[in-house]
Amino acid sequence: MPLQSCATCGKEFDGNLSSSPASLNCPACELQQALGTRAEYEPPRPTLSAAAFPVTIALIAANALVFAAMVLSGVSAFDPTPAQAVKFGADFGPLTLNGQWWRLLSSMFVHFGIIHIGLNMWCLWNLGRAAERLLGRLPYLLAYFVSGIFGSIASVYWHPRSAGAGASGAIFGLAGVLVSFVYLKKTPAHLQINSKMLSSLGTFIAYNLIFGAAIPGISNAAHLGGLVMGFAVGALLPSAAAPEDSRRNRLVVVTILCSVALISAAIAVKQLRGGVSKAVAINRDATGTNECGGAVEDYRANKIVGSSL
Repeated sequence: MPLQSCATCGKEFDGNLSSSPASLNCPACELQQALGTRAEYEPPRPTLSAAAFPVTIALIAANALVFAAMVLSGVSAFDPTPAQAVKFGADFGPLTLNGQWWRLLSSMFVHFGIIHIGLNMWCLWNLGRAAERLLGRLPYLLAYFVSGIFGSIASVYWHPRSAGAGASGAIFGLAGVLVSFVYLKKTPAHLQINSKMLSSLGTFIAYNLIFGAAIPGISNAAHLGGLVMGFAVGALLPSAAAPEDSRRNRLVVVTILCSVALISAAIAVKQLRGGVSKAVAINRDATGTNECGGAVEDYRANKIVGSSL
């Protein structure tokens, strides 16, 4: 058997074992060089550690902090009353439509008990990581808050005299934006999208809408509102393959369009449900009831939550 010296490591090797008769390297050095060349041309695989999802972690932390503050202030960890939830920012038509529009946002971080927040945060962890990875952080935040606020507006319209709270409108929005984004093939080219992702999202949406319709006290209005807005945002967002300048400009346009849609929807609900805000204002002037707790008790508000499973 012919022996020759490796041009790289200097060791003698059987020339018949080399991948090519003209090769000057031993099989071990040839393999090492091949692996090095492959690593050079292959894009690095994205890290999937928890640290790779700072937006999702921050949103979950914010929800947990609000819930902790409620419990530490004496609110029941398992069954808060509507008045307690409203005190911490839950959505409530007579107050929201009477000028406290910030409740459309704050209600996304208020939950009716540990089971409610636990289910929602579990869904947010799963859908949020996918959205943060596929959409990017800024589009993800835009989709989350726009969907959540629109879900709150829908809830106020359908349940104007009930206290509503929970992150599920925003969570349904994430499901909707992922469906649009994946279906329209806007995802990053280097990421492998499982072909079953759309069917899994569809199952999630259908199951929770059916569950919400069957269980009293769950606001499918918030779910549907967030879902519809999520579909729209996913369709409007720029493709991940678009140039950076184009993506940035498109994102600005989408933000403006979403803002106009939210303001228009809020004005429309104010006009359609104006009688609710006028009634509570008259009642407060006449009786001197507390603006939060008194209003809730006067209307015997029910809890309207958005529990996702």
